[in-house]
Parts: sequence; structure tokens; C-alpha cells
Amino acid sequence: MFELPSGAEIQGIIASLEASVGFFIPELYLSVLFMLLIVVDLFAKGRKNNLLSITTLLGLAGSIFFIYQQHSMQPGEFFFGMYVLDEFALFFKYLFVISAMIAVVITMADEQFDREVKSIGEYYALIVAMLIGMIMMASSADLMMIILSMELVSLTAYILTGYFKRDPRSSEAALKYLVYGAVSSGLMIYGFSLIYGLTAQTNLIKISAELSAHGYDPVVMILASLIVLAGFGYKIGAVPFHFWSPDVYEGAPTPITAYLSVASKASGFALLMRFFYIAVPHVVNPYEDIIGIDWVSLLIILSIASMIYGNVVALWQKNVKRLLAYSSIAHAGYLLLGIIVMDQLGTQATLFYLLSYFLVNFGAFYVVILIANKTGSENLDDYRGLGKRMPLAGAALTVFLISLVGLPPTVGFIGKLMIFSALLAKGSLYIWLALIGVMTSVISLYYYMLIPLNMYLRDSEQHGEKNMDSGMLAKVLMALLMILTLYFGLFFQPLSDFAKYSSAMFGVKLY
Repeated sequence: MFELPSGAEIQGIIASLEASVGFFIPELYLSVLFMLLIVVDLFAKGRKNNLLSITTLLGLAGSIFFIYQQHSMQPGEFFFGMYVLDEFALFFKYLFVISAMIAVVITMADEQFDREVKSIGEYYALIVAMLIGMIMMASSADLMMIILSMELVSLTAYILTGYFKRDPRSSEAALKYLVYGAVSSGLMIYGFSLIYGLTAQTNLIKISAELSAHGYDPVVMILASLIVLAGFGYKIGAVPFHFWSPDVYEGAPTPITAYLSVASKASGFALLMRFFYIAVPHVVNPYEDIIGIDWVSLLIILSIASMIYGNVVALWQKNVKRLLAYSSIAHAGYLLLGIIVMDQLGTQATLFYLLSYFLVNFGAFYVVILIANKTGSENLDDYRGLGKRMPLAGAALTVFLISLVGLPPTVGFIGKLMIFSALLAKGSLYIWLALIGVMTSVISLYYYMLIPLNMYLRDSEQHGEKNMDSGMLAKVLMALLMILTLYFGLFFQPLSDFAKYSSAMFGVKLY
């Protein structure tokens, strides 16, 4: 018979919740910002878009202060083990907040919003809501919290993808995103239910302890691993769960495409590492007598397939956003290489790669927006002659693309070098993975360089003079992102140290 908790137990629960709230300040602050933006949108008059943009930027900047304060807190679990605060989570909090700020900045530069959107208050509020969900994903230590945070991110992403309601491409992208997202969420929840059935636990650490102490049915475990990996694979856009990526990247508003390609992908990797490193780290080869694979082998297959498929299919793309979508699939494969290593060095390399990808991808999409403002097109052929008509944009985009290839002296080169170094340090068996990564990077050089080829070596088919000036503010931001891409390619120690600091405590838990 069900018994109600005693008064002492209730007081204990309340005390635990009160103690946990102190670790949840950044999330509470962002929730207040979300509601504030809705109120400002309702009552602001006149230059409302500018007011909302500035309010969002200032509000997001304020959240960095509260995140910084958490460095002085003792790492650990709270909210009854559902939420965790550690250096790993703080790394992603910074990454997500700065990503949201850059998404707001490039939204302000996108002239399509002026044509398509009358009121932008809900848009910024949804960006903040999505940010809250991604921060929660990075700190989730419980199956229930993982599901709730992922659904918060997914639901807001569906709406933001279709925010241009009069654009058929945007509506189609949102519908496809919703269908694929619903299927992957259902699969992942079913996988979690199998794990819960095996362990009767939802906390990741307790799941690991239960699996170690009492064992598990290998058939059920491999089925659960496959299904859960499908859910995570959808989030990071890895093959064969990538089908939503090209259409969503092409049809969504470009700032949202950039936001999804960087922040949403990073949140998926944060969950992937926390789940497989903590919940099932000891499950190294439980299926040897059945089919001879483990979850590391599954990730190797996904990584190779993503690197090859993403780079090869990108060769035929004529739409720049679609090209970057397939590029994003390939980069998911490179990031998986760092996770496959399954040690602190691999984790550090993965985090550094995410930082470099964050900087370069936002820069590339920002230039794509500025070019689309002037040409009205995202087609590769319409980039002809832009190197002369928009010299700074052409130079910046070329630097970003060189970094995406992984060539010196850019930060992207250091990112790939760290990934491949982590593989080689693991032993000779991983050399062939590094070789595949290098060879697929060579393939990417071809399609990335098609853009500078059109900009500098082919003449524009358009006749007549047209104002192609993107404005002083846009030029300053482009130049800043380009300089940072080159600077951190030469002086990468600060980013490397930050990635090492963020992976240090998390790396201890791998063993």
C-alpha cells in the first residue's frame, strides 16, 4: 500500500531543493529573460526590433556573470542527482551563451527578417528558450532530465526553423525536422526504457554501478545502445541519422542554421559524452559472443560513414547553405573521432575542435548572410566576381573555409591536429582512423575551394554597378572573426588550456 511521506521526509526534500536552487541561478536568470522579452515585445513601441535585439544581447551577456560565479562552487550533483555542475558543463554553458549572442548579432544583419517578420519578440524569446534547453542538456545526469531538456531544444528548434512562414522552403524544413525529430525522440525514449528495465535506475552514475554489480542481458543492452545512439546521432547530424540536416539548413533562417550547426550540435555531443562515458564506460565488449561489436565500434562506424558521406555528397552541392550542411555532417564524424579515443586527451581534443568549429562556422554563415543581402541568392554561381566587389567578405570567407578544411595557419588546423594526435597516442590500431580523417579532409578541400574559385577567378555575369557595401559594423565583425581564426591558429594555448581544464575532472570519470 502506498504510504505518504512523513513530515521529516517532506522537510528533507524541501531543504534539498532549496540547496539545489543555488546551483541553478544561470538557468533561472535566463528564464526571467525569456519572460522579459515577451513583455517588452508586448509593450514596446517604435523601434521595437532594435530594442528587443539590444535587450536580448545585454540579457545574454549578463548570464555570463552568473555562469562565471559557478566556478567557485563545489562540483557535484543536485536536484536529487538529476543535474550536475562540473567544469565540463561550464564549458558548454559559455559556448551556448556566446553562440546565442552571435546568433542575435547575425540576425540583426539579415535583411530577410525585415522583409519576412513583422514582430521579432517571439523569435528572440525562442532563442533564449532553446539556450536554456541546451544548457540543461550539458548538465543532465538523469535519463528523465535528458529527455526533458532535449525536447525543450527540439520544440523551439522546430518553430525557429519555420519562422519565415511565407517561405515554402522554411515551412518544408520545419515539417521535415519535426517528423525526423519525433521519430528519433521516440526511439531514444524506448532505448532509455530498456536501460531502466535492466537497472531500475535513471541516474547515469547509478546505472553504471548497477550494470557493473549485477550484469545485464547482452541482447537487450546492444538493442538499447543502438536505439539510444540513434537519438544522439540525430542530434549531432551523423550518418545515417542526418537526413534532416540538408533541408533544414537550407530552408531555415540563416542565423538559425548557424545556431543549429554549432550550438545544437555541441549540445548533442555533450550528452553523448556524458552518457557513454559515465553510464556505460565499462561496457567495452559485452557483445563479443553475439556479433563482436561494442558501442565504441558503433561510434567508429558512424564516424567513418559521416566523414566519407558528408564530404563526398558536398561535392555536388550548388547551394552554399546546403554545402555547409553536408560539411557539418562530415565535421560530426571528425568530432566522433575524439570521443572514440575515450580518454582525457580525446575529450580535450573534442572540446577544442568544438571551439574552433564554433568560431569558424559562425563566421562563414555571417558572410553568407551579408552576401545574400546584396545578391539575393545563396547559389554558388552567384558568388562569381564577389572577390572584387566585396573584397573583405571574400577574404574572410576564404579564411573560414581554409579553417574548415583544416589547413594552417588557422584554428581549424589545430583542431584537426589535436584530434589526429589523440588517435595516434591511443596506439597503432587507430592510425587507420586518422588516415581516413586526413583523406576525407583532402576531399573537402575541393568543394570548399569552389567558393573562392568563383569569387576570385570567375567574372560576374551581372552587368551594371550595384552597391555591395555591407556597412562598417559588418566589416568590423567580419574582420574580427577572421583575425581570431588566424590568431588562435598561431596562439592556440588559451583555447587548449580551457579545453584541458574543462575535460580534467570529466576525464577522471572515464575510468
